[in-house]
Amino acid sequence: MNAKSIRTFQKRGSHSHIFPIFYFCIVLVLWGCQEGSKQGGAAPQRPVVTGVKMAIIVPSIVDDVYETMGTVKADRTSIIASRIMGNVTALFVNEGDPVKTGQLLMTIESQDIAQKVRGASMALETAKQHKALAETTWRRYQKIYEEKALSQQEMDQVETQKKVAVSEYERAKAAFAEAMTFQGYAQIKAPFVGTVKDKRIQAGSMAVPGQPLLTIESAASFHVESFIDEALSGRLKRNMPVEIAIDAGGRQFRGVIRDIVTAVDPQSRTFLVKIGLPAEGLKSGLFARVHIPVGKKEALLVPESAVAQKGQLTGIYTINSGGVVIYRLVKTGRIYPDGRIEILSGLLPNEQVIKEGVQNAIDGGIIQQN
Repeated sequence: MNAKSIRTFQKRGSHSHIFPIFYFCIVLVLWGCQEGSKQGGAAPQRPVVTGVKMAIIVPSIVDDVYETMGTVKADRTSIIASRIMGNVTALFVNEGDPVKTGQLLMTIESQDIAQKVRGASMALETAKQHKALAETTWRRYQKIYEEKALSQQEMDQVETQKKVAVSEYERAKAAFAEAMTFQGYAQIKAPFVGTVKDKRIQAGSMAVPGQPLLTIESAASFHVESFIDEALSGRLKRNMPVEIAIDAGGRQFRGVIRDIVTAVDPQSRTFLVKIGLPAEGLKSGLFARVHIPVGKKEALLVPESAVAQKGQLTGIYTINSGGVVIYRLVKTGRIYPDGRIEILSGLLPNEQVIKEGVQNAIDGGIIQQN
C-alpha cells in the first residue's frame, strides 16, 4: 500500500466516525420535542367567574337626539352708556358686584351742564319776579277799571303784559327742568336688579355720549343660545322640549325652544336657536350641552352598571357561546334618564353581557354553570 492509499483510507475513516454521532444527535432532538409536546399538550384551567348577573341585549326604540353645544345668556342685559360728556368723578361698583334698581353706579362732572343749570335757575327767578309784578299790576288796574277810571284799551294792555309775564315764566321753568334733567344724567343709576358683568371705564376717565361704560345683566332668568346644523332647518318648532346639561355644577334642565332665527350662516351652515331655561342662579357664558329629540331610532342600551372603566378604556364583559368571559372595548353614547347607556359600537344585538357584578368578572374566565 503506497502513501497515497494510506492517506485516502485515513480520510474515509475519519468521516465514518462523524456519521454515527450526527444521527445520535438527531434522535435526541426528536425525543426532546416529543417529551415537550406531551408536557404542554394539556389546556390551562380557566378561572371560574361567580357573583355576576347576565342579560341579553336586544335593540330598543328610543328618541333620536341631536346633540350640540350652547352658551347660557341672561334674558335681560343692559349696556350702560353716558348721555353727556364729562369726567367720571366717582365709580361705586366693580365687575361681579350685585346692584339694585336705582342704585348709584357712578357720577360724571360736566361744566357745560353746570353752567346751563345756573343760567336756567337765574332765568327762572327773573321770570318769576316779572310774573309776580305783572299780576300785582293787573290787580291794581282791575280795581281802577271797575271804578270806570280806566279805559278798555289801557286795561287790555295790562292784561297782555300779565299774559306775557306768565308765558315767560312757564318757558323759564321748562328750561330749568330741562337743565336739571341733564344734570341728572351726571348720576348714572342701575336700571334693574342684577350683576355688573363688564366695566369699561375707570374713575378720572372721560365719558363720551354713547360710549358703553358698564354692562349689567339680570340673574332672574336665562336662556341658551345654540347654533344648529342646517339639516334640521324646518324640523324644529317653537315650544319643542329640549334637554340642557350644564357641566358647571352638573345641573340638568328641561327647556323649550323659544325663538328660531331661520337665517342660515353661510360660513358655518348653521342657524341660531334660543332655548328658554326655567332656572335661576346661573351665570351668563356657561357652557351647555343641548339635546334635541328629532325622531325615533333603534339603539343598543345597557345598564350603567354593565360598563367597566379601565383607565381611559371603556368596555363591557361579554359572554360567548362557550360561557367564556371576554372584555370588549365599546364606544358609548347618550345616557338616558332610566340609567341606561347607549352603545354606539363594539356590541352586536342579542349578545349576552354581564350587567351586574363586573368587579368580579375576569377576562378569559368562564361562567360557573348552575
